[in-house]
Amino acid sequence: MKKLRLLKGVLKRTNANQIIIAFVIFFFIDALLIWLIEPSIKTYGDSLWYCFSVFTTIGFGDLIATTVIGRILTALLSILTIFVVALVTGVIVAFYNDVVSMQYKATKAEALDKLENLDKLSADELKALSKQIKTIL
Repeated sequence: MKKLRLLKGVLKRTNANQIIIAFVIFFFIDALLIWLIEPSIKTYGDSLWYCFSVFTTIGFGDLIATTVIGRILTALLSILTIFVVALVTGVIVAFYNDVVSMQYKATKAEALDKLENLDKLSADELKALSKQIKTIL
């Protein structure tokens, strides 16, 4: 649960959540426009399938854009897809870095707390603390 809140915080701090929502809206609008413009795409479902194949860069070839506007919309979707994938990757890396940093700070704080109470630790606890400090340094 804590990691999920951290990820939400990273998304919010970077405004990635707004960009992802905007991309999803663009995706569906793009599919609608392609459906209306392209003569070879007969249904909105086919248009969504076409946009999905563009989004995933699979490009099955079963549906293609033949009009200039359809090709421009396809190019825009491809460019935005690259941007969103790069953004999500960056957010995941930032999330991972935040988690590692939190764990490091927690370990360091725990070790410092034990150092302040050395006289109360057993021999086994002192050995464990020694190992823990060596990993921190």
